[in-house]
Amino acid sequence: MAMHYPRRTSTIKKKRSMGFRARMRTKSGRKIINRRRRIGRRISMKR
Repeated sequence: MAMHYPRRTSTIKKKRSMGFRARMRTKSGRKIINRRRRIGRRISMKR
């Protein structure tokens, strides 16, 4: 049995479509950024 590896997406393509600059380009993208900023970075949420 040979291992099947999932398709590897290019990091450049991913950054261009889902990165910070791509988000800031659109109104809805800026909403996403602001929503994430409101949440803040959650550190050690293990309970």
